[in-house]
Amino acid sequence: MNTFGHLLRVTTFGESHGPAIGCVVDGCPPGIAIAPADFAHDLKRRATGNSRHVSQRHEADEVEILSGVYEGVTTGAPVALLIRNTDQRSKDYDAIARQFRPGHADYTYWQKYGTRDPRGGGRSSARETTMRVAAGVIAKKWLADRHGVRVRGWLSQLGDVVPAGFDAGVVDTNPFFWPHAPQVDALERYMDALRKSGDSVGARVTVVADGVPPGWGEPIYGKLDGELAAAMMSINAVKGVEIGDGFASVAQHGSLHRDVMTPAGFQSNHAGGILGGISTGQQVLVSVAFKPTSSLRLPVAGVDVDGNVVDIVTTGRHDPCVGIRATPICEAMLALVLMDQALRHRAQCGDVGDVSPRVPAGLADFGDKR
Repeated sequence: MNTFGHLLRVTTFGESHGPAIGCVVDGCPPGIAIAPADFAHDLKRRATGNSRHVSQRHEADEVEILSGVYEGVTTGAPVALLIRNTDQRSKDYDAIARQFRPGHADYTYWQKYGTRDPRGGGRSSARETTMRVAAGVIAKKWLADRHGVRVRGWLSQLGDVVPAGFDAGVVDTNPFFWPHAPQVDALERYMDALRKSGDSVGARVTVVADGVPPGWGEPIYGKLDGELAAAMMSINAVKGVEIGDGFASVAQHGSLHRDVMTPAGFQSNHAGGILGGISTGQQVLVSVAFKPTSSLRLPVAGVDVDGNVVDIVTTGRHDPCVGIRATPICEAMLALVLMDQALRHRAQCGDVGDVSPRVPAGLADFGDKR
């Protein structure tokens, strides 16, 4: 499927080396002020070529608004966005057009469709996530304007390195989205050595949403955490998703994990702001694990479409760690799921109003011990 969401439905299209990529955002409410320039910041954060530690493909990533916006505001009609591909280098993939690169979707696409686009991975390329980020710009704007919700993220692990401290103010000041500035020089050296070796490494991205009111989400099949997990798992190279404490919960005792409520607020947020599939009013916290990049220049034995054993070397421009550019992608998916859930909540429960008692968020900040 190329569409996700219920009331807010996002459809993406295009291939990595095709003429353009695009998306249609259907169900977008009217009255949202939006212009092409509004997309530039987040698209720049996601883009290749921003540092020597990511793919050196340089795309303009200029958004064309084709429909759904009139005189600077959304009309309620489908919002269609288009970005022209300007820096394809398809010849880099000539040698592997009939080979199955290990760790890639080459083999599975071939088995499913009987054909595939080998240029940069075609539809399975991370280039597709550009349009998710573009759609997420609209969702972030609506969430902030209507509900005061703020979505943000950072790289919370690179290989075996974790932040030694946390300062949200430095996340966007370095090429790693790293929250502890004193470690950035060491990360530069770490990635330089990794790139020279020809190998790659995985990463962990954490995203949070502050200001989410209680009540968003469905109790069974449309659980907020379930849809967040599905949305994050739909991102290229994602192999794990955690809500709140996630897998750390396995070693915890219930007396620690339960988030005690008091009239002054919650005393912890081990659950990540979601209980029974419905938001609690606390910070929504999601962590995403990215596998190491499979596109390597290190030779490896593999097979081709005829079943012959061949030596496979992936050339072209690739990220030694795909997680480095993934923070804005994860932010976008969190924002899009939250906006869809907000619209669904308004449709069914808009007349419910405030319910007493309403427990304050309490210790909801990611800096607190959850």
